[in-house]
Amino acid sequence: MLLWRLLRLSRRELRFSRQRAIGPFVADFYCPSARTVIEIDGANHNERQDADGRRDAYMASLGLRVVRVPAAEVLADPEAVADGIYRLCGSAAGPSTTQPRG
Repeated sequence: MLLWRLLRLSRRELRFSRQRAIGPFVADFYCPSARTVIEIDGANHNERQDADGRRDAYMASLGLRVVRVPAAEVLADPEAVADGIYRLCGSAAGPSTTQPRG
């Protein structure tokens, strides 16, 4: 996936993990320093709103922020999406890199 390559290979200070298990869920991407989960939503997202709501509530209970990005945006301009993720996570990153429990 091009987005993963862009996030992983960037020379910026933020680090991301891919397919990170957090409790009973697997996050598409996770930035520990920003305590932010990035979910890429495909075409079937509208059919999964209840399940996504439970997932988001669980992540929030751990103090994590969930950001959802439509897959169409990633496909159309992965560089812009990666830049947006870096800006978002960079503004939220604190001095610690606390890991989620679970």
